[in-house]
Amino acid sequence: MCCSVLVADSEGKLSSPRGSQLVHMTLMMHSWVVPSQMFAQKLLTLYPPLSLSTILWSHWCSWISQFPAVFEADPRLEQTMGDLWALVRSDGEETHSQLIDTSCLSPHVNIFQAPSPSVKKRKVSLIFDHMEPDEMAEHLSYLEFKNFCNVSFLDYRSYVVRGSVRDNPALERSVMMCNGVSQWVQLMILSRHTAQQRAQVFTKFIHVAQKLRALQNFNTLMAVTGGLCHSSISRLKDTSNLLPPDITKALSEMTELLSSRSNYINYRRVYNDCSGFKVPILGVHLKDLISLNEALPDYIDDDKINLSKLQHLYSNINDLLSIHSYTPPFEANKDLLHLLTLSLDLYYTEDEIYELSYTKEPKNPKIQPVTPVKPPVVAEWGSGVTPRLDPDTISKHVKQMVDSVMKNYDQNQDGYISLEDFEKIAANFPFSFCTHETDREGQISREEINSYFMRGMSVCAKLDLLLNVHSVHLTLGVI
Repeated sequence: MCCSVLVADSEGKLSSPRGSQLVHMTLMMHSWVVPSQMFAQKLLTLYPPLSLSTILWSHWCSWISQFPAVFEADPRLEQTMGDLWALVRSDGEETHSQLIDTSCLSPHVNIFQAPSPSVKKRKVSLIFDHMEPDEMAEHLSYLEFKNFCNVSFLDYRSYVVRGSVRDNPALERSVMMCNGVSQWVQLMILSRHTAQQRAQVFTKFIHVAQKLRALQNFNTLMAVTGGLCHSSISRLKDTSNLLPPDITKALSEMTELLSSRSNYINYRRVYNDCSGFKVPILGVHLKDLISLNEALPDYIDDDKINLSKLQHLYSNINDLLSIHSYTPPFEANKDLLHLLTLSLDLYYTEDEIYELSYTKEPKNPKIQPVTPVKPPVVAEWGSGVTPRLDPDTISKHVKQMVDSVMKNYDQNQDGYISLEDFEKIAANFPFSFCTHETDREGQISREEINSYFMRGMSVCAKLDLLLNVHSVHLTLGVI
């Protein structure tokens, strides 16, 4: 049994003949071979009640403080916790009760170590054309790292055992962001009217990708590069002909780095040389866990737990979890985060994206097709997950975005911004409304902006929202 490797020293601290790492591995990995409730019951019977305050309590505190997610996810442990408290009360000695630190039973764990978004009262531009690539890359990295830090070891185990991200909210969010970034890149390019404008946006995203590479954020780099290489973009010959040679060279270098050739050999070499803050390509490492789980048996000699398998799985998972403790080398602005969050909420089908692509540059059989750049595989591990957000989440993100708009553009604080500013902000999103009416000439109110985005998001995200639009009459059109 896993818990047989655990002993206590003379001071009652949990240890192991093979070191603290084996203790940590046992606490994390036992559920791969035995349910947590059974593991807990074995611990209660392994040590006599008189040793509770020194040996058993040390283990429980270590387990709860290091892995609270186990207790939150498994209600069956509640009964075992009741048995533990019964033993504590029956022990009765004052010296024992003094050793019990009840704070470990409800620890506050902040697994996201990134600095809080800046709350400085500086005004920022929420217009895509004004945002610097470095600024964009840093804020995308902030959102990516936040998602990554929400993935627990239980989420990794769930994916490995089930082979799917369904009903795994943390991994589903990672899939949604990866796909959302890839689509957003495509849509921002396709939203421009002329080939020159599309080439400028393409170039900007190359610079974003280069900054992501410098930040060692490989997961978002994969998503941005995947969007740039998508066939809806690569087929745009008029656009590609206007790209500078250094931009096409940079794209080629990115795709070579992220290529799946030889099991992502180029990415693995670069990633292994990285130190400090970094965000891995999550799908690649999940694939490694799947391969390990399938290649090695759970038991050897029929009835002995394969500790070597647990050690290999533990090593890979612990490497991913250790990244949570890093601090990103940048800060984030809440208003820009709200803009990007709402932008990444958009969802178009593949058919709709291609329809927009052909609208910009129709097929011309006389023109030779552009030599395609082989795109990296984006979120292959999350296939089958459709990024659909519920109406409440969309409404929350719209409200945050509108609050940010009014904060930065309502100069008189009268609830209105200029129509010119509004139209520039609306251009950040790949939907356009043909007409809009306002109750004040040349200006648009908070309520009208909210209605605009709610209507646009409900159509793009395919949500059946019952919207009550009062002041503004909107008609969705294609850019």
